[in-house]
Amino acid sequence: MTNCIETKGLVKEYKTFTLGPIDLKVPGGSIMGLIGENGAGKTTLIKSMLGIVKPTAGETVMLGGDPDRAKEDIGMVLDDCFFSEYLRVRDVETVLCRVFKTWDKGLYRDCLDKFGLSGAKNIKELSRGMRMKLSLAAALAHRPRLLLLDEATAGLDPVVRDEILDEFLAFVSDEDHAILISSHITSDLEKVADYIAYLHQGKLLLCDEKDRLLESYGRLVCAREELAQVDRGYVVATRKSQYSTEALIRHKNDFKRTYPRLTVEPVTLDELMVFVVKGEKA
Repeated sequence: MTNCIETKGLVKEYKTFTLGPIDLKVPGGSIMGLIGENGAGKTTLIKSMLGIVKPTAGETVMLGGDPDRAKEDIGMVLDDCFFSEYLRVRDVETVLCRVFKTWDKGLYRDCLDKFGLSGAKNIKELSRGMRMKLSLAAALAHRPRLLLLDEATAGLDPVVRDEILDEFLAFVSDEDHAILISSHITSDLEKVADYIAYLHQGKLLLCDEKDRLLESYGRLVCAREELAQVDRGYVVATRKSQYSTEALIRHKNDFKRTYPRLTVEPVTLDELMVFVVKGEKA
């Protein structure tokens, strides 16, 4: 399977923050969810891939070549709408149809209708959620092969988010297409992502198939005395309260066979992040 995105040793250094080195592959026909707390480097990674900020080291290949040369085939939605507030929604088409040879006027108008956007509205009148819908409509309207989305579902109500997630699944039904999406709404990623990449303080801690990741880890709740008897090789991190201890367990199925009397519950992406950020390392 061809990779639509591949980064090799990607680094971006600032005075107080360093991203990377990041080695990442997004196969065609897939959605990769990018998770991490605020300030973990998700937006910096996307902007470094695109060359919006110049990387300190490393390289990114998109759709088999340089990202700048592939820009006609890349749709992007960053964490804020970048269109002038003084434009009307319909004016976005007037501008972008001159930029993208593949601009589809009918598709743009269909997206506006689907997202409940009036072409006569000024962008400055739109809420954050409506601006994100406008950015998505513009990203889809030139029929890209690759979508890079930074918090693209933020500010949207659950019904609209569900509709957009269906759009994403339809988009990657073509194995020549792929999506990289960062989101704090991890339940969305649990629904649609094929892969999860977890950034923490600029470092890529985990990157794997979503199902394998969620199958590999579990949450153990037990007494401190019971945890003390557990092989530390299974324990990633712990969180202690007055009466019990929670532990993030790796190799969940093997752990269950080894300790059949202890109960390990499924773990969500949110719980995985909280354990890594706030838990006491084993």
